[in-house]
Amino acid sequence: MKRTDSYTEYAQRAVEDLSQIGSPEALRAARIAMQRSLMQAREEIGGDILAWNEAINEMHDRLMRHAVELCEREMGEAGFGPPPVSYAFVVFGSAGRREQTLWSDQDNGLILSDAEHEGKETYFEQFGRRLTDILETAGYEKCEGKVMCSERRWRRTSSEWSAQLHAWRSDLSWEPVRYLIIASDFRLIAGDAALAEHWLRSFHDGLRGNTELHAAILRNTVRHKKTLNVLGQVMTERFGDHAGDFDVKYGMYIPLVNAARFLAIQHDVEESSTLRRLQRLIQFEAASLPLLEPAYEAFLTALRLRSLTDASDDGGLLHSSGYLSNEELKKKERFYELRDGLILVRKLHRVLQRQLRFAERRRA
Repeated sequence: MKRTDSYTEYAQRAVEDLSQIGSPEALRAARIAMQRSLMQAREEIGGDILAWNEAINEMHDRLMRHAVELCEREMGEAGFGPPPVSYAFVVFGSAGRREQTLWSDQDNGLILSDAEHEGKETYFEQFGRRLTDILETAGYEKCEGKVMCSERRWRRTSSEWSAQLHAWRSDLSWEPVRYLIIASDFRLIAGDAALAEHWLRSFHDGLRGNTELHAAILRNTVRHKKTLNVLGQVMTERFGDHAGDFDVKYGMYIPLVNAARFLAIQHDVEESSTLRRLQRLIQFEAASLPLLEPAYEAFLTALRLRSLTDASDDGGLLHSSGYLSNEELKKKERFYELRDGLILVRKLHRVLQRQLRFAERRRA
């Protein structure tokens, strides 16, 4: 690949045209083929983690969009007809941030038009169930926390969503704040863009300037897994199947995601991607500026290390534990980039912990 090629152009060459895929089982087979193609193409994109990340997430976006098309087709064949009102299929979590790895589960929802229609609720209840089943067949495991459009909480009309977001903002206890945090990683995949835009306006307008809510969000996200001991040495797993391995997901990746998300909310940055959030914060010269550029580099390292975690093959689909193996850690360059990233994580979270202590003293 020439360096002048855009990441999107590469991704479009790396994934298949799905227009002829007519069943969930065929969609699964196409996903397996694309995964294999991307793994084989890894030598071509080399160490460019941005290109790799773009290609993978382009694959997932195409698969999910086609799953929506298949679901509409199934609904018609089952006698439900076409969608009675417009809707938007949206995603949260790593999909919302466009940070999925080759292995990914479901975090999604539906926004329905407020237009009146007698059969709307029945149609979309069935639609949500069928769509999550199609995605499961295609290899996207159902979310253990039930953040899926098959669940009423994540399938609402536009006005119901506005009321739900208001209710979550009005209750600073752990669970409603957790739902807001999940919702903040929001992205449209298919359907009515105007519904998604209205949702985003409602979400961000309610967060802007709400310092008490900001503190509650920080309280929910500032804690993270201890990864360095008092001597600054990397702490690997001590027991179990992953003894000697390092938990990249929860030890490095998630703390950086959480920090960037909170700073984005605090400074009115409306991006959903962690990299874009950090870029905008750097551009705006936001709080803790000396740490933001190193945080951006550390996040690239986290993405790269996540892509190197051990993966198992389950009928052609890949699954990963999220751990970097002891063998990888023995590589000096790998170890030092991990340690440097973890030192940055510790510094960044100390800044956030000081912010939280200050906010709690003001509240007392």
